[in-house]
Amino acid sequence: MTAILHTQTIEDDEMKLRVWWIPQIPGKQFYVDVDTVKEGVKIMDVLAKYDSFQFDNNIKPDYANAGGLMMFDETDDTDGADGSWVDWEDEETGETDPRVWAEGWIECF
Repeated sequence: MTAILHTQTIEDDEMKLRVWWIPQIPGKQFYVDVDTVKEGVKIMDVLAKYDSFQFDNNIKPDYANAGGLMMFDETDDTDGADGSWVDWEDEETGETDPRVWAEGWIECF
């Protein structure tokens, strides 16, 4: 397995991004707008650590959370003619894990 340094850059104003989070499945999700993929990863990490903290300190008896990063795709008409929120994917590399992308390493075969 070989790894290469990620070289793509994204201008902040080119892509609309948001984190979705469900702190307790099956619960309602909420959204947090973010400016970059790295910021989205940081928000997801903070939310996950907060859920874990609450469990570890007996604030909630159990939890099953879920979350991810979304991007607004103006060419996807699933939600209407103006575009749709879709799961994030790096168009250049096909990477779908924002953590891998943010760390700057992509596995090559």
